[in-house]
Amino acid sequence: MRVDTTLLQDAGLPVTDLGPVLAGERHPLLFATVSGAHLYGFPSRDSDVDLRGVHVLPAEDLVGLREPEETCSRMWDGDGVEMDLVTHDLRKFVRLMLKPNGYVLEQLLSPLVVHTTALHAELVALAPHVLTRNHAHHYRGFANTQWRLFERTGELKPLLYTFRALLTGVHLMRSGEVLAHLPTLLTRVPAPSYVPALITAKAAAEHGGADGVDRAAAARDIGSLHRTLDEAQAESGLPDTASGFDALHDLVVRARLRPAG
Repeated sequence: MRVDTTLLQDAGLPVTDLGPVLAGERHPLLFATVSGAHLYGFPSRDSDVDLRGVHVLPAEDLVGLREPEETCSRMWDGDGVEMDLVTHDLRKFVRLMLKPNGYVLEQLLSPLVVHTTALHAELVALAPHVLTRNHAHHYRGFANTQWRLFERTGELKPLLYTFRALLTGVHLMRSGEVLAHLPTLLTRVPAPSYVPALITAKAAAEHGGADGVDRAAAARDIGSLHRTLDEAQAESGLPDTASGFDALHDLVVRARLRPAG
């Protein structure tokens, strides 16, 4: 299926025609999207391109004696831009979806699509049935990890990742929507007024320092957003458990047994 590259261009992707690269994959791809800083809305001039997706293993790879290749990854240089592609087999990916794992949902629902299929559309349609209030734990944990990285390195990137994770979590708890784009999140969830300036500064270098950031103020603001996330989770209308197991099971079986192509 053809994809519109307009959003890829608007997101600052240095390369938008990735079809020839994806065509070389060993296993059929169900979808491939862009993740990382381009999805989050704060790429730098030297940001690499993170591609994520799902492949479909043949049934014989799962019923024989050999261990299946459930995750494939490779890196390459495309005209001076570092790129990496990581894909999971559909069954593994769906099992991750059924856990409170916001990361795989961001990949699935990314608007930066480089390859899609009808089954990708079906999977997207089922995503709302796996959303729970427990996804707040994912975003809380990811924010904590990135904050510790910021404290250790002083880099701007993990600080922005911290804000992005907390705001995504708050917005998800309140609206039921998975939204990973930080500039858009700033229009939906109250955040410190200096965050847009951090996004602008990050554009200069992927691993630039946060020299002008008041760390004590940032710590207070991050703590406040954690409390906001706690409150949003407590008040969320999302269910406690996912409800999409049977429909996702049927999708995996159909994808596995349908002839390739």
